Amino acid sequence: MSSETSYPSLTPIADTKKETVAISFHTQRERTQRNAVLTLSTFAFTVMFAVWLMFGILAIPIRKEFHLTEVQFGWLTAIAILNGSLWRLLFGILTDRFGGRLVLSVLVALTAIPAFLVSRAQSFNELLIYALLVGMAGNAFSVGIAWNSAWFPRQNQGFALGVFGAGNVGASVTKFIGPGLIAFMPAAGFFNGFVPGGWRFVPFLYCILLLLTAIAIWFLTPAEDRKPGRGRPLGQMLRPLRQVRVWRFSLYYVVVFGAYVALSVWLPKYYVDVFQMPLQKAALLTALFIFPASLLRPLGGWLADRIGARRVMYWVFGTMMTALLFLSLPNGQILLFRANVSDPNAAHEAFRFVMSPALFTVLVFIVGVGMGIGKAAVYKYIPEYFPHDVGAVGGLVGLLGALGGFLLPLLFAYGAKITGFPQTTFFVLFLITGISYLWLHLVVMRLLRQATPDLKTRFDEEHLPGTAEVTS
Repeated sequence: MSSETSYPSLTPIADTKKETVAISFHTQRERTQRNAVLTLSTFAFTVMFAVWLMFGILAIPIRKEFHLTEVQFGWLTAIAILNGSLWRLLFGILTDRFGGRLVLSVLVALTAIPAFLVSRAQSFNELLIYALLVGMAGNAFSVGIAWNSAWFPRQNQGFALGVFGAGNVGASVTKFIGPGLIAFMPAAGFFNGFVPGGWRFVPFLYCILLLLTAIAIWFLTPAEDRKPGRGRPLGQMLRPLRQVRVWRFSLYYVVVFGAYVALSVWLPKYYVDVFQMPLQKAALLTALFIFPASLLRPLGGWLADRIGARRVMYWVFGTMMTALLFLSLPNGQILLFRANVSDPNAAHEAFRFVMSPALFTVLVFIVGVGMGIGKAAVYKYIPEYFPHDVGAVGGLVGLLGALGGFLLPLLFAYGAKITGFPQTTFFVLFLITGISYLWLHLVVMRLLRQATPDLKTRFDEEHLPGTAEVTS
């Protein structure tokens, strides 16, 4: 009898231990797989972002070799950005349906082809076609966002998406390595020109790097991928795009990403024209904007996980508006008029304002900090509201944000032409940021009224029921 009462109790304990070990092993395996997805997608995005914006540097020696006009130069630098924006919705949907491992591997490998062709181009028309094709690299963002959202739990998605988005730092890669490689490589290249020299070596190097990256993604990430959109009709996947909040998130992303892309290509020119700096110094100071706007995305995601995306965006928009207000002030002086009998038009100088390069750089740095944190916070919204449609919603938000990076420089140029003030650039950004801030605030106030409908007409605490004895 004692044996019957003692031995059965050992079986569930042993089973429990086995289950615990199995669960622990499964958790550790899943964590390893998630980290592999995050690491390789982030590296791939960094490389693809560098390829996407490489003409910001390469176009300068290209202009000299092919004797390009200003219009041709402008199209060469812009067409890759445009093509890297238009297909983000499509690639987000494809990722949800077929998995990020397949879509990103194929996209990276195919991008290597036009990168190689750029290094072999012999005319401007060829360059324009290859630049258009190589611009597909910009669509890697939508793939990575959807892929990482599928692998990471909700409480860690903000940080994970922030780490992935830090691949934006690829915008500075060609700025740092490009000039040195162009100067170091002989014009004739090596191996009878198979390895090209001069500016052509940069896209050739990117071609090799892209192929190696595609191989790494395919063999080092989980073969059993997650596909939240598999088997779902396309119409069902696109249905969330009817919601107004998707377009609101897109406007936010224009502020924190579209403006980032625009300023990345506009600031060197601004430093040269306004402060008469040499191009090398202007590029270095621009990097002080690019780094926080890229590398602080993990911090933005972490903050959004901890305190919520709305609160983060309140601080982001408020901080950016303060800095942009000062950046939009033209150099000059404010005059205080005091009319009197002897001289009705008497004027007295009250305040003189001149933006120094040091103050300008500090303010632009603050704007970059806001953008870096804000980019991750915006994408924290998406898996919370649309957990099964991150590819479609994230693709549209990324598409419109990137289009902002294409259109904003045009607004900068026309604004400066109309007003005669280069500072109009930052006034344009101030207005867009202000509209986004106002929209965010109105949404928050509406949510508060819905949560407490009985208090919507109460403003003073002492008039609320049961609080008279508490108030002083």
